[in-house]
Amino acid sequence: MADIDTISKYLIQHYPDLFACFTLARDDVEVIEVIETEQPTIRARRSDSFIRVRIDGQEALVHNEFQTASSTNPPMPRRMAGYIGYAIEHHGLPIFSNVIYLRPNAGQNDLGYYIQEFPIYEIVIRYRVIRLIEIEGQPILSTGHSGLIPFTPLMKPPEGMASDAWLQQCIHTARTRPIARSPKADYLAGMVALSELVYDSETISAVIFQEDIMDIIRESSLFQSLTQQSREEAREEGIEQGIEQGIEQGERSSTIAAILEVLEIRFDMPETHPLSTRIAAIDDLQYLKQLLRTAIQVPNIEAFQRVLDA
Repeated sequence: MADIDTISKYLIQHYPDLFACFTLARDDVEVIEVIETEQPTIRARRSDSFIRVRIDGQEALVHNEFQTASSTNPPMPRRMAGYIGYAIEHHGLPIFSNVIYLRPNAGQNDLGYYIQEFPIYEIVIRYRVIRLIEIEGQPILSTGHSGLIPFTPLMKPPEGMASDAWLQQCIHTARTRPIARSPKADYLAGMVALSELVYDSETISAVIFQEDIMDIIRESSLFQSLTQQSREEAREEGIEQGIEQGIEQGERSSTIAAILEVLEIRFDMPETHPLSTRIAAIDDLQYLKQLLRTAIQVPNIEAFQRVLDA
């Protein structure tokens, strides 16, 4: 699955005005800047988005947290309390925080507030819960806002429309929009990647083939970024696997050497003994460890060989 954090962050950086207006449900929002959440002054995860805006002449922050699943450790209210408190400390601005749940079953139990109920020390922190499956997708699709279009397959389809038909309508609308090829490639790539959260790969592949959009998607800088990221992750995973295999191989070699040394010390077994070749050919590390204990405990070389022959 593609990196949803990367896609969401990319779209917000390119269309901050659309996201600010969408989450605040108003059109009179002036975007000042998108705050880079990876800088040291912001203790936040990569998926966090902070947009500095001006509303009714006053500056404020719009904070969007994208979630594919319900957060339980720690619970989302506690996480949001931490994000909001830290942002207020460092920016001193009013903050409008939102959790945007992408999967249909996510966030159903999120009530949108953190409460500490102690006399004198009451704390109440509220945020807006946005579950995309509860948002009517057709109006978003019809307005043609490029930054929000990639999320429409995750939204509520028109009444009576099957999910696969809705996906095809979303992709078809995106493909046929009269805009430049480069931004179209980006939001098509984002739409297809986000669709993996809801639709199976066969359904997505069928729509991509029918709409003939793969060549357009390959031109997308977002697609290229995700592809490069996947390659790097695969490379890192391969390196980790190689390290693990190397560690296991080293432990195997040292265990074999220990068995042979025990047999030599206890029973004067020479290096040329046939058992040496048999022991050296064993790959199972756990079995080798059992043989090492056996070599230490058996009364003679014959007893050890019987265990090996068993």
